[in-house]
Amino acid sequence: MSEIRERLALVLDLDDLDDAVELAQRLAPWFAIAKVGPVLYGAAGPEAFERLQNMGFRVFADLKLHDIPHTVELGARSLARHGVAFVNAHAAGGEAMLRAFVAGLGEGARDAGVEPPVALAVTVLTSERDTDAFDVRLERARVAGCDGVVCSALELARVRDAGLRAMVPGIRLPGADANDQARVAEPGEALAAGATWLVIGRTVTAAADPEAAATVLSRLAVAGCVD
Repeated sequence: MSEIRERLALVLDLDDLDDAVELAQRLAPWFAIAKVGPVLYGAAGPEAFERLQNMGFRVFADLKLHDIPHTVELGARSLARHGVAFVNAHAAGGEAMLRAFVAGLGEGARDAGVEPPVALAVTVLTSERDTDAFDVRLERARVAGCDGVVCSALELARVRDAGLRAMVPGIRLPGADANDQARVAEPGEALAAGATWLVIGRTVTAAADPEAAATVLSRLAVAGCVD
């Protein structure tokens, strides 16, 4: 289970930092990564990173940078200085922007004397059914020097062929509602297909018993790692 825990990212889409910290503490036995997106970052800013890191979590700064290359480079530099473990940017922004993103992460990490975050390029959101742009965006990520991509489980074979790692959202338990996600998979299926990390949100956080849901999810994930 400890190896699986290192591969699970908990979505903390709460607009109160104390509530997010409380939820993270409850679910820490199952998750080693805490994902801070626009909701929590908008409410608490970088303090969210610090509080979660002090609890022992690796932080995924899920802010999906997308702007002109210079601005993205500066933004990536700023985020990396906080010692976060993962940062992402939209591959739709183009190769030059992704190169600036990777460079900014390296610069910020050097400034702070920390390891560079894993640079993830967002390919096609899992809420979208049209994946025609996926291959072009995957190639941009590879050529620009990104470490991996954010994609659905359905594209993992192509990510593996490109030699990149994958952060995979859209994870659901068997029979669960897909909500607003269009491309979903069960945890064991995603890991068996080659996912490096799984992003887990409402599947656990919206459950009547989040701890019980996390236990079921972890067991299914373990099954996906068995040869």
